[in-house]
Amino acid sequence: MTNALPPLHNGHAPITLQELFREALYAFEEWDTELTEPIVTFEGRVIPISLVFEAMRECDDIVPMNIVGAVTERLTKPWEGEGPLDQMSFSTAARVMRVLVRKRLLANGGADIMAVSSPTAERKPPE
Repeated sequence: MTNALPPLHNGHAPITLQELFREALYAFEEWDTELTEPIVTFEGRVIPISLVFEAMRECDDIVPMNIVGAVTERLTKPWEGEGPLDQMSFSTAARVMRVLVRKRLLANGGADIMAVSSPTAERKPPE
């Protein structure tokens, strides 16, 4: 399903995927624990936030500090980034968020399976 999202290029995500990551993070923040996994839309497709986080697992780009704060405030242990600026890669942020999504789904009594379809050509009945 990650093929519905733009690919990484040598470890770098296109800006559209970085923006989708931000939307997925906001959707997680607003997630009511009694509902199924939040979704975001990309080019008319409905995408569960876990797939956005999964798509960013190998991204080496540096996360903006406002997103770093949104991720680290959910951790139970202090986080120290690399270098003097406490930088975090999207890969690290995505892995953290993916674990948090799984934990939330398990806490809700198991992961709900969501069917996601992509736009297809109109089917004609066989003649």
